[in-house]
Parts: sequence; structure tokens; C-alpha cells
Amino acid sequence: AISCGIPLPSLPLMSHLSLPLSLSVPLYLSVCAGDITQKGYEKKRGKLLAPYIPQIQDPSLQIDNRIQASSQAALPGSKHNKSRAANTRDERFRSDLHTEAVQAALAKYKERKMPMPSKRRSVLVQSSVEACTPPDTSSASEDEGSLRRQGRLATSTPYQGHSHPAVEHWFNRVIQGSSTSSSASSTSSHPGGRSVTTTTTTTNTAAHAALNANAAATALADLMAHTQLGVPVNSRVSSKIQQLLNTLKRPKRPPLREFFVDDFEELLDVQQPDPNQPKPEGQQMSPLEGEPLGVVTNWPPSLPAALQRWGTTQPKSPCLTALDNAGKPVYTLTYGKLWTRSQKLAYTLLNKLSTRNEPLLLPGDRVALVFPNNDPVMFMVAFYGCLLAELVPVPIEVPLTRKDAGSQQIGFLLGSCGVTLALTTDACQKGLPKAQTGEVATFKGWPRLLWFVTDGKHVVKPPKDWHPPIREASNDIAYIEYKTSKEGSTMGITVSHSAMLAHCHALTQACGYTEAETITNVLDFKRDAGLWHGVLTSVMNRMHVISIPYSLMKVNPLSWIQKVHTYKARVAVVKSRDMHWSLLAQRDQRDISLSSLRMLIVADGANPWSISSCDAFLNVFQARGLRPEVICPCASSSEAMTVAIRRPPEMGVPPPGKAVLSMGGLSHSVIRVDTEEKLSVLTVQDVGQVMPGALVTVVRVEGTPYLCQTDEVGEICVSSGSTGIAYYGLPGMTKNIFETIPVTSSGVPISDRPFTRTSLLGFVGPDNLVFVVGKMEGLMVVSGRRHNADDVVATALAVEPMKFVYRGRIAVFSVSVLHDERIVVVAEQRPDASEEDSFQWMSRVLQAIDSIHQVGVYCLALVPANTLPKAPLGGIHISETKQRFLEGALHPCNVLMCPHTCVTNLPKPRQKQPGVGPASMIVGNLVAGKRIAQACGRDVAQLEDNDQARKFLYMQDVLQWRAQATPDHPLFLVLNAKGTVASTASCLQLHKRAERVAVALMEKGRLNTGDHVALVYPPGIDLIATFYGCLYAGCVPVTVRPPHPQNLATTLPTVKMIVEVSKSVCILTTQAIMKLLKSKEAAAAVDIKSWPMVLDTDDLPRKKSPQIYKPPTPEMLAYLDFSVSTTGILAGVKMSHAATSALCRSIKLQCELYPSRQIAICLDPYCGLGFALWCLCSVYSGHQSILVPPLELESNASLWLAAVSQYKVRVTFCSYSVMEMCTKGLGSQTEALRLRNVNLSCVRTCMVVAEERPRIALTQSFSKIFKDLGLSPRAVSTTFGCRVNVAVCLQGTAGPDPTTVYVDMRALRHDRVRLVERGSPHSLPLMESGKILPGVKVIIANTETKGPLGDSHLGEIWVSSPHNATGYYTVYGEEALHADHFSTKLSFGDTQTVWARTGYLGFLRRTELTDASGERHDALYVVGSLDETLELRGMRYHPIDIETSVIRSHKSIAECAVFTWTNLLVVVVELEGSEQEALDLVALVTNVVLEEHYLIVGVVVVVDPGVIPINSRGEKQRMHLRDGFLADQLDPIYVAYNM
Repeated sequence: AISCGIPLPSLPLMSHLSLPLSLSVPLYLSVCAGDITQKGYEKKRGKLLAPYIPQIQDPSLQIDNRIQASSQAALPGSKHNKSRAANTRDERFRSDLHTEAVQAALAKYKERKMPMPSKRRSVLVQSSVEACTPPDTSSASEDEGSLRRQGRLATSTPYQGHSHPAVEHWFNRVIQGSSTSSSASSTSSHPGGRSVTTTTTTTNTAAHAALNANAAATALADLMAHTQLGVPVNSRVSSKIQQLLNTLKRPKRPPLREFFVDDFEELLDVQQPDPNQPKPEGQQMSPLEGEPLGVVTNWPPSLPAALQRWGTTQPKSPCLTALDNAGKPVYTLTYGKLWTRSQKLAYTLLNKLSTRNEPLLLPGDRVALVFPNNDPVMFMVAFYGCLLAELVPVPIEVPLTRKDAGSQQIGFLLGSCGVTLALTTDACQKGLPKAQTGEVATFKGWPRLLWFVTDGKHVVKPPKDWHPPIREASNDIAYIEYKTSKEGSTMGITVSHSAMLAHCHALTQACGYTEAETITNVLDFKRDAGLWHGVLTSVMNRMHVISIPYSLMKVNPLSWIQKVHTYKARVAVVKSRDMHWSLLAQRDQRDISLSSLRMLIVADGANPWSISSCDAFLNVFQARGLRPEVICPCASSSEAMTVAIRRPPEMGVPPPGKAVLSMGGLSHSVIRVDTEEKLSVLTVQDVGQVMPGALVTVVRVEGTPYLCQTDEVGEICVSSGSTGIAYYGLPGMTKNIFETIPVTSSGVPISDRPFTRTSLLGFVGPDNLVFVVGKMEGLMVVSGRRHNADDVVATALAVEPMKFVYRGRIAVFSVSVLHDERIVVVAEQRPDASEEDSFQWMSRVLQAIDSIHQVGVYCLALVPANTLPKAPLGGIHISETKQRFLEGALHPCNVLMCPHTCVTNLPKPRQKQPGVGPASMIVGNLVAGKRIAQACGRDVAQLEDNDQARKFLYMQDVLQWRAQATPDHPLFLVLNAKGTVASTASCLQLHKRAERVAVALMEKGRLNTGDHVALVYPPGIDLIATFYGCLYAGCVPVTVRPPHPQNLATTLPTVKMIVEVSKSVCILTTQAIMKLLKSKEAAAAVDIKSWPMVLDTDDLPRKKSPQIYKPPTPEMLAYLDFSVSTTGILAGVKMSHAATSALCRSIKLQCELYPSRQIAICLDPYCGLGFALWCLCSVYSGHQSILVPPLELESNASLWLAAVSQYKVRVTFCSYSVMEMCTKGLGSQTEALRLRNVNLSCVRTCMVVAEERPRIALTQSFSKIFKDLGLSPRAVSTTFGCRVNVAVCLQGTAGPDPTTVYVDMRALRHDRVRLVERGSPHSLPLMESGKILPGVKVIIANTETKGPLGDSHLGEIWVSSPHNATGYYTVYGEEALHADHFSTKLSFGDTQTVWARTGYLGFLRRTELTDASGERHDALYVVGSLDETLELRGMRYHPIDIETSVIRSHKSIAECAVFTWTNLLVVVVELEGSEQEALDLVALVTNVVLEEHYLIVGVVVVVDPGVIPINSRGEKQRMHLRDGFLADQLDPIYVAYNM
């Protein structure tokens, strides 16, 4: 059986047979059911038709399945009329079926629960008052109350049992239906009158709970509390995440063949089409010709000639009646008036406007027409005035503000057309925004214009002998109509005089216009059908136009119907929207009649939802004299003008057709009459026959314009004398659109006439009727399948229409993310819709679109009422909306992203290769001729220098020696926030202070040698003195950052933890801090009774000098260095006396430190290299350290740089947080600093102390900003140290400058280094982390096999040096794991050397540079900490890379941090801006991470600035952040869970 393979054309539509409905429906249904072969179909059809066959005179009708069934012309016209009347509203095409289809689709999803986003309350409060007024397109808002159902129960059908009488109920149904869409389905045919009650009205608790997202979350939390999911269920967040995981576990639609392999070459496979997809089976279509254009003897030779004829022979005849906002006629323009006023204007324009005695305008010049939509009279006079003067009118919208949606593009069009003059009315000119001078302001992107008011007093009467030239229609440009493309650019379509005339001729013939008919026009008279019917063709035929302004329609949607009644109009030109609105206001109109209409032209009949408006409208107004056959949909486009129009009934044309098409088929551009899937169908109505004198073909949309097959959808192309001729000034695009040559499948052109592409997608159906199923502008190609934006809108509207969003205020478009189009739906939310309701509506829309279109929605956003950019006459400016979405300027109030559902083309997850044996690896290294990646600093043993301190094994000995040898030599100088010296210490002073501390420890504290002592001091001399005091007394010092008095709750527990973990038996501190440790506030944070002994060292007695302790061996413990890693692990490393001295010596040699030197240090003194530089180096090398506590920079950002300048410092150290404070705080103040004589030209090296990958962007912007103050661009460099060795690399004073390389970020994810050129896609700059210190050896080892790696290979950095730490004192929590960090050996190669593992990934690369020893220089590049990396999709990601992308994605993102939780990527962004921007970030963050990292973000959390915790080194504490997030402690502005 051919399941769905009967091509549409083989089904002659039944309506042209006068069959009883009872017969045609079952036949059609049985055909649609899809279980019938072609043969079976003919048999059944024959059997059913048998009784009626004798009644059919024309034998060609009997069983003729071919398209040639168009010989119906033989049937007499009366027959058609009869059959047309008999064709009452067929149940099958009821438009409310789409609503039912949607409801049925949703019923399947009842059990799906999605986590609702959480939002801070303040975000919900809509800021503006206007947000609460309904938007202007929905004038129906007052009446829509009737559409709301009582109770909030979401049942599966849109109507409960209304207790109204049947008619009233039927009306409600009509509205329900008409407010949805066209995509009806042939599932059920309900009897018309009965109310449909599918579900009971009692609240079904289960269904209710399922839809209440919060209830679901709590229910899930309970459920999870009893399951072994291993997820701590302690918060709202984790339960929501679990809910998200459950949603994501559901099987997805099978992914496409993953269509690109993320390899180095990044081969993007062409996606293989699905072998089962439907393919066209019909023959190649043959071009379709309209009837010939009739020859009329006295036809005027041009439009101006027609105007002259009527203006002189019928001057009293009415031409145009204008209405005010109350619907009262304000003015009727007669043909005589139009003729004389146009002549006056033409004369004035040509003769009275001049610049420097030259006429301003010459024939052929373009002139802008800027007229409001409620002044058709002035527009018409201006338009014909231009034609008479042989000027080219360019009608545009009135710019209301300087920033109208799309106004800049209009300006571009005016500029490219060379427009210098704009015509407007007095009232309009007064309302335009003005500059200070009182002249009209220049709008953004517009050329300079002269504004000329065309009202009577400004124009002059021409002299008797002046006559405008009336010529025959030529190919010169008559007017230019603007059009906005899908991308938002504006083009001007040029229409020639002959095309304008031919189009009027064709419309007159197709519509059967006769002289002096009355026509009502609701459309915009400046362009499109409003202009063609209401301004051009009407003058040709001396018709009387009643022009109904948009502003009147907003006040009274019935006005056009009333005017048809009052003026007994024969023709009305409307859009389906106008029909829909009039339905909503129809109840108080009993006495109107539409019986005068012979033609109701539906200008947007090509839109898929027009059918529901037409049906519903007919249904209500048939009782008021509207005949069904007068509804005439038409299809047109700006380029081709009118393409097809349904003829009025008197022309004896075949009856209208409707087709129920499978949406699945349409998405493959194939016409299938119906499918098994009853839900996804689209009902379309024909748009009549081709225009007279036109030749129409349908061609493939992409590539060569091949003719389509008969059952294939393509772009309709027209060849006729009445289309536009070009896009003004755009020859390339003109060639593509206006000069297409369709070819047959063998590539032969079908004719030598050029065709114009109409941008309408459609096909030619039976009886040569044209069907349109979409527009190029709304075409979205998602993974090879085509979807039409309007159809998606229709489906969205069918989900409880109008309850939460405004009809007509929905935008659907696609954005390109990761090599495919993604669908975005944006709707305006009603102010009274609650958060839950909206979320529920959104999740149901997603499900409905998924079910009916089989396509996922990437992002669904709701914005407050009235905030979407408006198109000129209501409607939404789609391209501007898309632009705002991509720029993050939409400001939605609700967002739901579904990347997990939609993105099916991620590269394959990486499979880990099985481990390679050591033998093959060695061979591999040799074969490849690769050096093994190892490098070392200068050899310390060979560096003979006059280093006196080398004689001493212990730091305390060095200090004693200096106190004797150079007692007054200044060692330290501490600055305060004002930049003045707070305290100093010479060698002797420091020694004396240390002695007093040692005495206190022994006598007051009664401490034994080897006891641990916690030093809790602010940065300053006290800290240094007590450190040496501990060494003198034989105790082991532990430096601890003091608690922050304003933030005891978080800082005090850390102090407590270090004191406990380090097993300190005593705390040394100041009196102030001592009070703090024992205060009431402290008691709230920790148990203050359990502090060990606390001694304050503020005023120590001057006692005799103690016996200074001599350790038995240099391997003994000197001090403990405690710090919290970025992953939140607190660890203390043990530093022996030998390592301490070796560290100082290494730094001394690298930086050439001597007693005569001064260095400035702006670092925290508590751990790592910062501690060594503060407390150890000066004592060892004897140089003077200028100490700048970083905390002081918060009140005086320029403190550090001013000190560097004042003391002419050559070497300085800082941290990233200090550098950031300077760039952010002083960026704009360099001029002021220069005036204060801050000069940085003295600096040779400025080193950033870090334990991470160098932050190039920050160091570069620092260098750039302070270049003005003399900072050398070569000065700034970074250092690298870690827990096992606090100083692996330092730039120092000698040696080559640090180099930068660019690596491929995608290769890094696979643990490979691939060097690329700067600026190549996916490139990541990495800067060398300074030079390896003397005595330090570095090797790169494979993280898994622990074997050595080759040059430029990524692996773990291992280090061996005399100043390695000897081990962890304790790793809080994970002792066993880290035993091998300090002593590990290679698995092959040099298996003797003992290395320490740094825990950082990096690579070594031999450069072309030479180092101090004359060898080639080996550069070490640090990529990032292993602990921090995220393992996702089998690849290794460094958080900083994802964060960098995210920060770049929107100007309001101040900072970002990422972490994973149960395999979901969580992105936290700090919003620097107004809270209404919060939701803009969700889509941008998701997009950029997909595009650049091929990862789907699971959760986006938007928080206030400063929420992401940062440690003293300026590193993000991502694990703390994760804990805070899971424990609900972040107080986020918004949390979005991506589906």
C-alpha cells in the first residue's frame, strides 16, 4: 500500500462535483486515512460515484487523475455557483481542529515535568506603567474577556461546557478557532451545535500537580530523599537540578548523523539525508499561463493620462474619502481637485525650489514621501504631483523617534537613492523630532533632507501656459517601494511606468473593476496592495475609494464593515487581521449588511492563518448578506506585485480549493495530502488563478532554479510586464531576483523571458489554482528540514490562545548556532499572567511545536507587553527583534532554552585511547626525533658570587649576622593608604623585636622547641618580627590571614580551621585582633572557648636576649605554608630550613638582589611566593623591601604605582587582583597621575605572582594603560609557583623577554598542543610564565602513564629543585591521595630523579632565543590546574576558556565562573547593569559556549557583582561557589535550567 504516496494533484478536489457532502467526506477521509492503494482508491471512488455519474455531462471528469482535469471550463457557470453554495463549511477544514490537534499533542505529555526557573522577586515587578496596557495590535483586549475560561484548570480541550445557547456557543467556538490557526486536521468531525466536553470540570488533582512546576519540584525532592542518587538533597536547587536531569534522561529524538568530526581539520560532513524522507514523485511541472491581457480600445496610455482624462471630463466625480478617528468622513477628494492640486505641486516642485539659482529637482530625481497613515488625501496629491513632474516618489513611514525600529535602514535606502527632498504635511512636520535650531532633526543613518510641506499655502498655481508633460508609459522608473529583508536591510524596488500601467490593467481585468465603483481600503495606501488598489488602479477606473485609517481600526475594528454598509461598497481590500478583529467586536451590530460586496480581497490570503479568519468571518457574516464566493484571497510580493488572485464569482472560474497537507511532507518540500500522523497537518486555501498576461513557474529554492515537480513546494516565479524591475542601486541582488531563468531538469532554459522570484513558497494545485504555504522571509531550515515561521506562530497561539500572550505579538525566527539554524520564539506576555502560568504555557508550547512540527524550539522568551519593536502598521518588526535577541537587548521577563533537545549535531564525544606501553612511547620519541620535554634553570653550584649569606644554613643566622654587620641598614618600609611610611625596620630593629618575641614564647607561653605557633597579623613589620621570633625560639611559625571584622561569619572559621589543622599550640596576634577572636560576634561563628593560648605582642618587655635555637639539621621543619587551593582544599606544606635558604638564594640570583637594591611588593604576606618575598628575601639578600598591603589599594588605587615611581623601583611584584584594581580604578586617570609626576619608566620588571595560566588580556591592558606613564611594554611578566614549589619560574632581570604562542583550543581539549597563527579561529594565546629559576629542573609527564613527553606536548609539569617543599603537613580531608605529589618518579627514561608533581598542565617549547648561558631558551607554558579542569564529553576543558568566551558575549557580564554538577555545566555570571538585562544573558551565554566549546550549558545563574568568591591571589574559588549555589546561598537574580 502506498501509505502516503498519492501525490496531491492526482486527487481532483471534490468540490467541483455537486456531490452531497455525506459522500465526499467519507471518500476524502478514506483517501486520507492512508491505507488505500491508487487502484483501491479508484475502485472505491468509482463505486461511490456510480449513482451520480449520469448527472455529469462532461466525460473528462469521470476518472481522470491527471492534472489535465482542468477542462472544467466546459461546465456552465451556473453549475459552479450552485456547487459553490452547496460547499458549506466542511467540517474537515474547521480551523479549530488545530487547537484540538495541539491539545491532543499536549495530552501525551501530561507526565512531563520541567524545573521552573527561579527568579528574584524584584525582577518580576514590571518597571514601566505602559507595560500594563495591552499592545496596540490587540484592540480586542477588552472583549477578550469572553475568551477566558473560569478556573485555572488546564484541561486538554480549549472549551468546557458553555451553558450558552447554541449560536452563542458556536460563536465562541469560531473565535477560539479563528484565534488559532489554519493547521486543521482531519481527525474528528464534531457536530456543529453541541458543545464539546472531553474532560470533566472537576479539578483532577494529578493533572494539576503535574502542571504545577513548584509542586512537582517539591514532590521530586521528597522522592529523591528516599533514593540513592548520591545527590545531597538539602536545597531547592539540587532538587531542581535533579528534575532537570530526569527530564534530560528521557530519550531524545534520534540525533542526526553527527555531522562534524571535531578533529584538527574540523571536517564538516555534509549531513546525510534520511533515506526514509518523502521525495517528490510527480512529473516536472509545466509553466502556467494566465489568460491573455484584454485589449481595451480607449485605455489611457499612462496613469497621468488617466488622471488628466477624469480630472477634466469628470471633475466632480469622487476619488477618495478620508475618515477621522471617529469614523466620520472628513474630506472627499474629487478627480478635478486631485488633478489641479497635483498640477500645482508638480509646478512648485520643478520651478519654485532652487539652490544657488539652479533648480533643486530635475526630472527623474527621487523624492521621499513622508505621510501619516491617516492622511491619504495629501499622500495621493503628492504621489500624482511627483508623477506629473516626472519625479520618482519613494513613500516611507513617518519616523516617530530618532531610534525607530529599522529607521536607520530606511535612511540607508534614502541615501542610496540620492534623496534630498522629503514631502510631508504640515501636521506631520510639526510632530517630527526637532533639533535645537528648530529644524527637523537628522535621524540616525539618514542623509540631510530638505523638508517641504505640501499643504495649500506652500504651493503655487501654475501659469496658464504651463502644462505637465503627459507621456505614454515608458520603462523609466515611476516609483520606488521599500521592502525590508529577512536580515533587516531595506531595499528599494523600482517600478517602471509601463509595469505600473500593466499591473493596473491586469488587476482591473482580474477583479472585473468597472468605472465609478466604490471600494473600501483598510490597508496601508503607501505600498503593496493598498497602493495598487487604493491609489493606482482606482484612478485608472475612476473609482471611489473609502480609506479607513489604521488608527480608526484600533478604536473600532468594525469600522470597515460599517463603511461597506454605508457606502454600499462593491469591493473591500482587507487583511485577515481586520476580519479577525471585526469578529471580536461583532456582537452589538445587528443592522449591517454586506450584500453589496462582490469581492472581499484578502491581501494576505497567502498567509497560512488567513484561512481560519476567512472561515470564521464567513461563518458569522453569512447571516448579514456576505456571500461565501466573494471572499477572494490573493498572493503578492513587493518584487512581483500581484501574483495570483481568486476571481470574483461572476467570472465563471472553478470553485475555491482547500488542501490538507502533511507538515512532515512540507518540511521536506513535498506535498502529501495527509499522513498517519493526524496531528501535524496544514490546511491551506488557494489564492486563485495566475494574473492575466503572466507566466508562472515554481522553482527549487536553493541553487540552480530547476523547475519543481508537480508535488513539490518551491518558490513561485513570475514573468510578466507588471512586476518590479530592480532593487535600486543593487545590481547583484537584482540579477538574482528579477532576472532568474528557470531551467528544466536537464538544464535547458524554459524561455528567454527573465522571471522574477516572488519570495512566496507554494505549488500549483488542481484546476491550476495557486497555493502558497509560506514565504522566504519566514523560512527556517533546521537540520535540512524546512519550517515556516507563520506555522510555528499558529501552533503557539493554539496553546490556550490569548490567555497568557497577545495574539499577533509573537515573533518566530531562526538564529544560526553551531552550524545549524535554531528556532527562537518571542512573545509578549500579558501583565496579569503569573509566573507559574507563563512557565506552564511555555513548556506546553515547546511540547506542541515538538509534536506537530517535529522540531525543537531552541529558545522561547516572553517579554513584557508593548516592548517588542513594532513594524509601521502594528505587527512585529521581526528582523529588529532578532537583532535585539542577538545583542542581548530584548529584556525578556521569562526565558526557556532547550539546547539539550535541539542541538543534535555536537561532535562525537572523545573515546579515550587504550594506554600505550612505555616501550612504544620511547620508540615513538626517538623515531619522531623529538626531544624529551625537559628544561632547567642555571646551575646554582657553578654560580660563584660573593653571596655572604651562603655561609649560613639557617635564616635566623642570616638575620643575626646582618644585625651585627650592618645594624642600621633599612630592610623594610611599610606604606599606609595615604602613601606615607607607617613603619620601618632596620636589621638591628628587626633582630631586637624577634628576640623579645622569642622570650615571650618561652617564658609566657612555656613553649617547647618544635611547637607550632599561629601568627595572626595584618600585613606589616609585626608579622615579620614574630616569624623570626618563632625561629629564634625553635618554634614552627604558621602565618594566618586575620579575620575580617565586617565578615566574621565566613573569615573566622578559616582562621579556626588553619589553627586546628596546623596543630598550633599558641596564637600570636595584636590586642585588637585578640579582642576580636574572643568577641560576642566571634562566638556566633566559632566555638571561642576552644582557641589555644592567645598572646598579644603589642608591648613586650625588653628582656635579656635569649639563647637562639640551633636546629640539629637543615632538613628540619622551618615553617608551614597554609593556603586554600582554588578547588577549596586547605593544605599546609612543610618547608625545611634548607629549602627556605635555597628558595631565597634562587630568587636572589634570578632578580639580582643586593643590599643596595629596592624592590616594591604589593602582595599578601600569608602564603606562597608572597610570603617568601615579604618575610624571607630581604633578610637573605639584604635589599630594602617597600611593602604595600593590597588592602590599602581599596581606598587609594594609585598607592602602589605612586610608590614605585617615588622610590624609583626597578623590580616590583604584584598580584592579579592588584593589577585589576589598577586597570579598572585608574584606567581613566592616567592624565591626573602624570600631573602628580607618577613616572614608571624606572621599572625593569613587574612580576605578577600567580599559580595559574598567565592572564594575557589583563597584563596587556595594564601595559597599554600605563604606557602613557612611561611603563615599558616589555616590563610586565608573570611568575609560576604552586603548592609543591612556590617559585618555579620568575622573569628576573636577565634573559629573553617572555614569548607568546597561539594554540588551538580544540586540540587542547584532547590534551594536544597544536600551534597556530595569531588570529586563526579557535586560537588561544598563551604567555610563557617567566624563566625557570636557578637550580630548578622541569619535565612534562603524561598524566596517566607517568612517562616523559616530547617537546610541545601537553602534560603535567613536574619539578625537581632544592627548594621543593618536603610534603603536605596535612591535606584537610584527602591525605592518602596526595602522597606522591612530592616524591614521584618517571615510569621509564630517567627513573632515578625524584620529582614533585605540580598538579598543573603545561608544555615546554624550545624557542629560537638564547638565554644567559648561551643555550637555546626553553619556554614553559602553563595551561591550567588539573584539579580545576572539567571532564565533559570525554574532553578536558579549562574553566577559564569557557569563562573568557562568556564574558565576551555581553557588555553587562562583569565576571563569570563555571563548574559542573552531576555532569551538567553550570555557568554563573555577575551582572553589571540593570536586573532587566538578566534574562538576556541566558541565550547569549548558551550560544557562545555552544559555538566556541561545543558544550551545552545546563544551568545559567545570574548573580550580583561580587558574588563569585575570589581568593587573595585573585583566583576564583569555583568550588566555594558551587557549594553556595547548591545550598541556595547566592541569592541569584535568575536561575535558568536549560532543557
